[in-house]
Amino acid sequence: MAEVTLKGKIRGDLNAARRQHEKDRSRLLSTVLADIRNREIELGHELADEEVVEVLGRCIKLRNEAAEQMASRPELAQRERNEVEALKGYMPPQLGEEEIRTIVLEAIEAGAGNIGALMGRIMPQLKGRADGKEVNRIARETLQARGAGG
Repeated sequence: MAEVTLKGKIRGDLNAARRQHEKDRSRLLSTVLADIRNREIELGHELADEEVVEVLGRCIKLRNEAAEQMASRPELAQRERNEVEALKGYMPPQLGEEEIRTIVLEAIEAGAGNIGALMGRIMPQLKGRADGKEVNRIARETLQARGAGG
């Protein structure tokens, strides 16, 4: 049997949610599939799992921002946070701080001497596996500790 793609897994979960009449989950997954389809149209090809992870990352980021903006409406903010948690289930395992530090150090030793060069070198390999803000914080700390430019 062929291996199921991430997009296929989301589609299967959407169908299961519809059968079980889970309105919120159905709405979330159909929205994500629409975002994936829009990105496919934009790029002109079917997305690979890595590209689907990028779309999911954007969906998570948007929902986190929406939750922050809805501080005065706790029930809506909580719904956004619940959606973030549901979407995280489709993401690859996240790297820990020590793993990120190791990758940052390797990039610095390979010649990335400022924050722009460093982020440009490490983000492609960390995409979907680490939060960009967290990576940036660790990179800046590491550069500062080594006396390099930031």
